[in-house]
Amino acid sequence: MAKPIVILGVFVADTAYRAQRQPRIGETLLGNGFKLGPGGKGSNQAVAAGRLGADVSFVTRLGCDPFAEMALATWKEAGVKPAVIETPESYTGAAYIFIEEGTGNNAIIVSPGAAMLISPADIDRHAGLIRSAGVFVTQLEQPVDAAIRALEIARGAGVTTILNPAPAASLPERIFALCDYVTPNETETEEMTGIKVESVEDARRAAEAFLAKGAGAALITLGERGALLHDGRRSELVSAVTAGPVVETTGAGDAFNGGFAVGLSRGLDPLDAVRFACAVAGISVTRPGTAPSMPSLAEVEALLARF
Repeated sequence: MAKPIVILGVFVADTAYRAQRQPRIGETLLGNGFKLGPGGKGSNQAVAAGRLGADVSFVTRLGCDPFAEMALATWKEAGVKPAVIETPESYTGAAYIFIEEGTGNNAIIVSPGAAMLISPADIDRHAGLIRSAGVFVTQLEQPVDAAIRALEIARGAGVTTILNPAPAASLPERIFALCDYVTPNETETEEMTGIKVESVEDARRAAEAFLAKGAGAALITLGERGALLHDGRRSELVSAVTAGPVVETTGAGDAFNGGFAVGLSRGLDPLDAVRFACAVAGISVTRPGTAPSMPSLAEVEALLARF
């Protein structure tokens, strides 16, 4: 039987703009498209897990505004259980997303709003929920001290812990010893280890640096090359799973992390959980948007059956 998943993170309303290129300072460009939708790394990961049929709860803060209503509606549709602290003194987060027409590559600015007020005391109020999980996931869009407190509670209860270190930040060394898995992409890996990831061997050297910091395993996502799982006993590259032409890569990392958490919660071997996560991400990039791009369990299983 699959174990529950608890995710700590941020919801933001994504405002996505499509254009041939980004404007320079002082320049105005005409865009080719606009979309408003739900986002935030933690929320996206929770939606990914919920769409895959997981028992998933999401811990966060929201303002009392229309974007908060969007968040609650999104989670209800995906089957995510909200553990929300209402924060009328602030606003629900929002993000600017630029999508480069032709490649689908993106650049993002996030303003987390109320979620930046998440505190260790908030985490303590949800300690029982965190201890009840089989897998706990967090990122770095909310304050780091809250993430550390949540990881401490999860680790103390024997819960499998995943840190998706995005956006990359300078972190206290003690956080890594609380993590069974650290899941950076190539850019985040370079910023946190100083090792530029241009090859799989570079990724292995960077993974060793994460293990030296105390992490149980490093799972480095490498875009179209797939993902490297490195835990000191094995170091294996899992190929990307292609589901069709790439439309947008914005939510791929969140799809991957949500999928990996679900794989572990279902008792899969970590390497099989990575393959499962690659399939989730492979489908998500064939669709526009972040949370709306997350696939169902049936879609992922059908794709894996083809490979």
